[in-house]
Amino acid sequence: MHGYLSCKESFIKQFRFFERDFEVFAFDFKGFGNNKGMEHPYSLDDYILETKEYFYNKGLKSPSVVAHSFGGRVALKSAYTDKNFFSKMVLTGSAGLQPKKTLKREIKTKTFKLLSKFIKKERLKSFYSKDYLLLDDVMKESFIKIVNEHLDYTLSGIYNQTLIVNGEKDRETPLYMAKRLNSGIKNSKLVIIEKAGHFSFIDNPERFNMEVRDFLLSK
Repeated sequence: MHGYLSCKESFIKQFRFFERDFEVFAFDFKGFGNNKGMEHPYSLDDYILETKEYFYNKGLKSPSVVAHSFGGRVALKSAYTDKNFFSKMVLTGSAGLQPKKTLKREIKTKTFKLLSKFIKKERLKSFYSKDYLLLDDVMKESFIKIVNEHLDYTLSGIYNQTLIVNGEKDRETPLYMAKRLNSGIKNSKLVIIEKAGHFSFIDNPERFNMEVRDFLLSK
């Protein structure tokens, strides 16, 4: 399950490797890859429903999942709402947790709120993320719904065997988030890939693939 503004092909270095031992499935979330054209702003629950429909159409029951970034958001809430949604879970660079409050972030937020009272939001582009600026109007509404839903509460209610893989130099979902996932999900293990960033499965596919393979084949 791919990340935001990405697609299933981001896992191209995993497909052939894992097909040796597993039946592999991948799809594009609505709005991305070959599944563009969002009719209304999707929430996280809409993406969970989309995933359920994909599983049903493919005849999948409690598959193991490898989820990156935004895909991790979908995986976390899915596993929390239905303990049989997945078998084993691999979360890599998983988003979904509330970021740390920093002085810089607080100042930026308060400055934006103040300026937006006097200046049109279109002229405050420097305050928006790069991901947000690339979206059309419907996708922007969807993005806001998604990033404003924090999933910290789900961790204590997830019981799947879970492997958390994070790049040492990940700036999108820093190591402190991976460590919080590890401490919050009871049956989890954390692997840190040195010198890798947010896309650790691309930066070091050999290490990533072997760690995930060993985890999925273990009892």
